[in-house]
Amino acid sequence: MLLLRAISILFAIILLLLTACSYDSNAGQVDNVGMLVETTIHDQAWGQEGYKGLMSIQEEYGVDVYFKEGIKSYNQTAQAVDELVKEGAQVIFGHSSIYGKYFQKLHESYPDVHFIYFNGDFAAKNVTSLNFSANAMGFFGGMVAGKMTKSNHVAVIAAYEWQPEVEGFYEGVKYENPEAEVDISYVNSWDNSEKALVLYNQMKEHGADVYYPAGDQFNLAVIHAIQNDQQYAIGYVSDQSSLGKNTVLTSTVQKVDAVYNVAMDRLMQGKLPGKVVHFDFKDGAIALGNFSPQVSESYQQKIKTSVERYVKTGKLPNQ
Repeated sequence: MLLLRAISILFAIILLLLTACSYDSNAGQVDNVGMLVETTIHDQAWGQEGYKGLMSIQEEYGVDVYFKEGIKSYNQTAQAVDELVKEGAQVIFGHSSIYGKYFQKLHESYPDVHFIYFNGDFAAKNVTSLNFSANAMGFFGGMVAGKMTKSNHVAVIAAYEWQPEVEGFYEGVKYENPEAEVDISYVNSWDNSEKALVLYNQMKEHGADVYYPAGDQFNLAVIHAIQNDQQYAIGYVSDQSSLGKNTVLTSTVQKVDAVYNVAMDRLMQGKLPGKVVHFDFKDGAIALGNFSPQVSESYQQKIKTSVERYVKTGKLPNQ
């Protein structure tokens, strides 16, 4: 009897030690966080917002952070993940939707690492997808464009067809100005500025005077061209009013740093699920940027009131 009791106690001690030595990616102390960026942290758009998010995590939680830029292919991702894990990373943010398919292949090889990426539909026990509910931000940006166009011709230069903000933008333009024509073209890349500018010039020839360049890196080049031509733009991802207050009417802002902090806080509390999670205006994750003085104060107030209604009811103005 004493022998059985001693064996039971010994087994319990061993189990306790094993539990203490294992890292639970869903809760507990995190000391090292890594981030992969598809392009660069200096793009004044998506990449830069990701870097701000990483820095806010470092400041808030006192963790060591690492990042790697230009990580686009699966092989590059596999190598970067391995290097980050060797540096001690327990959490790895993939700052793009492309990392979903890469993490799908990699996550089982790193069961003690929690992978977090953006705008995808794959999730697993140690993989979380953070999604911006971007339809609404596009809608409100489209309303402003529909109001401000003088030619009744608005243009969207998007990266990919799947972007929900593009459909939202179209609906917002048509809600505010049913007579307006909306041209939509796709670059099929986040950073092909040359192609984006070709599309911009084509749309300009067709009479567009308000543009929504919805792409991470190419939108800067397009907005500069729009400014030179004295036309209007709706900024994308970050508040881009600083690029030209008389050019950028407002911006559809995704507060990446806020989402990074929410995700990290939930992870530390063991409340970040391995599933697809959505964030919207009500979560403080999406907002409209500063308005241009070209937009009347009365119309600015109309938009703000519409956003407040959406936050309370979940209904857009056309619903």
